[in-house]
Amino acid sequence: MFGRDPWGGPLEISNADSATDDDRSRDLDRAALMRQLDETQQSWLLAGPGDQAGKKKKKYVDLGCVVLDRKIFMWTVGTILGLGVFIGFIMMIVKLVPHKRPPPPPPDQYTQALHKALMFFNAQRSGPLPKHNGVSWRGNSCMKDGLSDSTVRRSLVGGFYDAGDAIKFNYPMAWSMTMLSWSVIEYKAKYEAIGELDHIKEIIKWGTDYILKTFNSSADIIDRIVAQVGIGDTSKGGSQPNDHYCWMRPEDIDYKRPVTECHSCSDLASEMAASLAAASIVFKDSKTYSDKLVKGAKALYKFGRTQRGRYSPNGSDQAIFYNSTSYWDEFVWGGAWMYFATGNNSYLTVATAPGMAKHAGAFWFGSPNYGVFTWDDKLPGAQVLLSRLRLFLSPGYPYEEILRTFHNQTDNVMCSYLPVFNSFNFTKGGLIQLNHGGPQPLQYAVNAAFLASLYSDYLESADTPGWYCGPNFYTTEVLRKFARSQLDYILGKNPLKMSYVVGFGNKYPKRPHHRGASIPHNGVKYGCKGGFKWRETKKANPNILIGAMVAGPDRHDGFKDIRTNYNYTEPTLAANAGLVAALISIADIPTGRYSIDKNTIFSAIPPMFPTPPPPPSAWKP
Repeated sequence: MFGRDPWGGPLEISNADSATDDDRSRDLDRAALMRQLDETQQSWLLAGPGDQAGKKKKKYVDLGCVVLDRKIFMWTVGTILGLGVFIGFIMMIVKLVPHKRPPPPPPDQYTQALHKALMFFNAQRSGPLPKHNGVSWRGNSCMKDGLSDSTVRRSLVGGFYDAGDAIKFNYPMAWSMTMLSWSVIEYKAKYEAIGELDHIKEIIKWGTDYILKTFNSSADIIDRIVAQVGIGDTSKGGSQPNDHYCWMRPEDIDYKRPVTECHSCSDLASEMAASLAAASIVFKDSKTYSDKLVKGAKALYKFGRTQRGRYSPNGSDQAIFYNSTSYWDEFVWGGAWMYFATGNNSYLTVATAPGMAKHAGAFWFGSPNYGVFTWDDKLPGAQVLLSRLRLFLSPGYPYEEILRTFHNQTDNVMCSYLPVFNSFNFTKGGLIQLNHGGPQPLQYAVNAAFLASLYSDYLESADTPGWYCGPNFYTTEVLRKFARSQLDYILGKNPLKMSYVVGFGNKYPKRPHHRGASIPHNGVKYGCKGGFKWRETKKANPNILIGAMVAGPDRHDGFKDIRTNYNYTEPTLAANAGLVAALISIADIPTGRYSIDKNTIFSAIPPMFPTPPPPPSAWKP
């Protein structure tokens, strides 16, 4: 056998050789010494293996792919470790030292106005006021409502006064509660973020508690409901004290307040049903109260559907102040809310019946009031509400055809709000004239602003960037721009540089048409005619009616701050409800979520499709 000689040349190794390993090693050493060695080989022989390894270990560090000088390596490692300890020490100090966080940005003007607008409802409360009501010049009032009427003989204490008088009109009051509830359902996170959720829920409950008193809410079938408490007709002359003839604080009222009941009032009953149904979703975390509201809503809607008729017959007090033109729109509006509150498809069937839509005016495209959302015409709001159902749940047959129609018509209504289409006139200052130049325009403008802002949120939440007006596509920001323009006008961006919300801004109406705000809170009781001097004075109201949106300017952007002219200076419950809804919808309030709550409104609706069967059990041999 031959092996390789490390010094060059062959080396014969015999397997049969019996020499020991030591002998073979000595032979190799002798053989090596017999050859001439170069300097490198001689150095290897002079220095033993142990000495060479020791020198390399002291001078170098072998990192595998790189050999470094040992001193440089140790210095580098030490430097890195030192820097790490230093940085860790600095970070520990930074964490332990208390930080001074920058203050949050101030709320935008819409949020500021919203806080004030909600206070108006506190000023309009009737009955025993809570201690935290926050309106120092208001007190308990009309504590015998209903009990003093010989035909009723039950308590109707509570609720809200409608405007600058002390009448409780149930028709606009119920609509106001529906609007507030709708805004809470959609924008609960926003209300919570600004600390107003408990406040607005308390306002809604104050209204729904009263509505439950106006009929037999414990019964499944009813035959009458209260339409109004108090009376305001002064057209017949005479000096009979009533809520419009007298100018006195609600706390001082000592005249009779008659109660008006109705036995066939589909519009009123359906609106009251809508208010209770919407509120039941707001209070769904309180099952007992929510169920009570649903029960009352069912009785009201059934009564409205079976006892057909308008609540405001010709010549009645209701017809003079809050006349209802039809009850078909309330059937659609109330049916939609009943469906969301109960999940019962029979209500959706009513709301989406083609004949119902036709009677409600869904196809009256040439009507000058088409698309104008008010306390009287709920169809535009109902169409937006049912478009929501189509966008997010899409129930399909047999509802799809009319839901698609409502969705398309909602698109058309949104187009009509844009100045470019000339569907409605605008003042030179930019206020839309949805009532065609008539008085008290602001209540219509805020409702349109709310629908536009809300619909834009619906589209965005459904991943839809906009909508079509004919062949033209418009983004959702166009709708928000319209909504902001109307609210900006109301809050002071107008030719008069005046805010039409009392207490907001530096310049606002000082003489709202409001009895309680105009009479000093001085402990002196003024009779029916005793307050006339306060009505006629040109002085500013002694009590500031915080958050009240007055009726508004004329079609030329003009405004007269005159107490006796209610077409300029009177605030109303319904108008402020629309204002609150519009403000919360457009306010820039970061919540870390969608702008709207996509799911809560559908919480009572069962799954659209049957539950799939469970998977088969695992196969066993």
